[in-house]
Amino acid sequence: ALPILPALCHSFCRDAGVRSPLVPPLWLCLVPRMKIRRTKHAKKALGFYATGFGLRPPHRVLLDGTFCQAALRGRVQLKEQLPGYLRGEVELCTTGCVLKELASLGKELYGARVIAQRFQVRHCFHVKSPVAGSACLLSLIAGGNPHKYFVATQDQDLAAKVRKKAGVPLLFIIQNTIVLDKPSPKSLAFVQAMQTSQLVPKQQKKNIELLKETQGIAKEFNPRGRSEEH
Repeated sequence: ALPILPALCHSFCRDAGVRSPLVPPLWLCLVPRMKIRRTKHAKKALGFYATGFGLRPPHRVLLDGTFCQAALRGRVQLKEQLPGYLRGEVELCTTGCVLKELASLGKELYGARVIAQRFQVRHCFHVKSPVAGSACLLSLIAGGNPHKYFVATQDQDLAAKVRKKAGVPLLFIIQNTIVLDKPSPKSLAFVQAMQTSQLVPKQQKKNIELLKETQGIAKEFNPRGRSEEH
């Protein structure tokens, strides 16, 4: 409900057919509430990844060219805003493939390239034969995301592939605001399987493994390792 004075002012102005100077537009009233909701969502998601996958500060964030371009257009200060949003120290990273891809796209993405050049350049296996930026980032999170990377992108095709790998948080820029994507079904299923595995007695686990070997059933899930998909 509006305070009494602004409410009365709003009533008089409405009768006079003019906009009240004391009553802010509806979207402005909703901004603080949206910020609180976004912060709570991030805290919950970060807790999930910390408990289920051991992702803790300093957080390593892999950025592609599309994310740098969105940050440039939205005037998002990545070095200043990401540590606060992710609740800890952040290492901003990219790859040589991403930089070469941005350079090949010409003047339109010059600003994004300048931003990306400020970050750490992670070693990849494509020094002699560069690949697309998205393919390069996927190679760094293959084998269960051993280096605990976040992936920051606006590329929906890349995001869809990242969601198929457990334990890789996704970051987007939506309406000039950094947003941490909710955990993917793959990540949720992985953690649930881990929890179920911990509840099974050791002897029963041995019996299950022995049964798999005798029946020729391949392991579908290794609770100690990582996903083997690439």
